[in-house]
Amino acid sequence: MNTIVILIICLVVIALFLISYYNTLVRFRNNRENAFADIDVQLKQRSDLIPNLVNTVKGYATHERETLERVVNARNQTVSATSINDKIAADNALTSALSGLRVTLEAYPDLKANQNFLHLQQEISDLENKLAAVRRYFNSATKEYNNKVQTFPSNIIASMFGFKKEVMYDLGVEQRATMDKAPEIKF
Repeated sequence: MNTIVILIICLVVIALFLISYYNTLVRFRNNRENAFADIDVQLKQRSDLIPNLVNTVKGYATHERETLERVVNARNQTVSATSINDKIAADNALTSALSGLRVTLEAYPDLKANQNFLHLQQEISDLENKLAAVRRYFNSATKEYNNKVQTFPSNIIASMFGFKKEVMYDLGVEQRATMDKAPEIKF
């Protein structure tokens, strides 16, 4: 009777040992998958944010350029006008262009395109830093998972239940050469 109790206790201890290691492997695998989901989130944010930021900056720079061009063109028309009617029309155009410039200057005491470009650079830099951080976290989670899958005694349980070594986040040889360069943003 004692041997049966001891055998049952040994089986329960072995079962708890297996369950514990199995659950640990599942937690590490889920942590790794969650880390990759964080990369996906940052990649999605980058794909959504950068075009919007670029278009916003382009739009505002275009607005500033158009406002200043209207003022310069109206001024040139005023200077080159020869008849009274031409001078009146040119003066009205200049007054209209200057009022548009005045509204712009009142709303924006200095023209803001340069600040928008600086903001765009900061946003892109921040986003790339976040991506680098989540990639590092993913690789860290993968390393912990791989260590658990490959070290004794958890490697025995891992092989029993189909857990295998996973790859790190790596660009690969082909993309590494192009990815070592900073991204170019063209307007």
